[in-house]
Amino acid sequence: MKILLSLLLTLPLMGAEINTLTTEEKADGWQLLFNGHDLNNWRAYRSEDRPKAGWKVEEGILKKLQGIPGGNMITKRKFKDYTLTWEGRVSQKGNNGLKYLVSEDRASAPGLEFQILDDNGHPDSKKGAKRQTGALYDIFPPAEDKILKPVGEWNRSRIIVQGKHVEHWINGSPVLKYELESPELIAAIAKSKFKKAAGFEKKIEGHIMLTDHNDECSFRNVKIRPGVTKN
Repeated sequence: MKILLSLLLTLPLMGAEINTLTTEEKADGWQLLFNGHDLNNWRAYRSEDRPKAGWKVEEGILKKLQGIPGGNMITKRKFKDYTLTWEGRVSQKGNNGLKYLVSEDRASAPGLEFQILDDNGHPDSKKGAKRQTGALYDIFPPAEDKILKPVGEWNRSRIIVQGKHVEHWINGSPVLKYELESPELIAAIAKSKFKKAAGFEKKIEGHIMLTDHNDECSFRNVKIRPGVTKN
């Protein structure tokens, strides 16, 4: 039953248009971060400039183009507590990531990362589950029974930040839960590539970032519901 429900949640709603909000979503406080037409809610990381040419909006899809520099880009707004959802599609052997609680004061480690990867084809995946899709990159692995659709197909992802509690979801199921500023997180960071990043474990108000790893990756239906709310 769990598998069937999760698979159903990955299917687009009959007749629903992408990059839109339903009447119910609007009433519940959801907002579009990507409207399918432009990148007016985004800017280049550590710059007031618009995202570079490597990011392209095409037929309602936000694409990071293969081999064309785009740089990391962040939301113009900062967020503290929220539920964030999106649909993503990575290319074969592709690598990308969505970072959250991003601070522009930490250039080498701007934020915590929901890893997006071709788990079967990208070499980073062979370094362990902490580098695979749904992981808190290089810190905590996702659940072993995560339901991930094949490369080239759309996966629905979700991040919940409520107080110091954080959750990662893929295709309707939770794959990771942890607490900001907890001893467990601090210990895991100390064993990661971020061990020298001061304050990396802190709860802050921060931007959301889409990263540029030089590989093709696509996004649509990027939505956020700010504030402390129930799922």
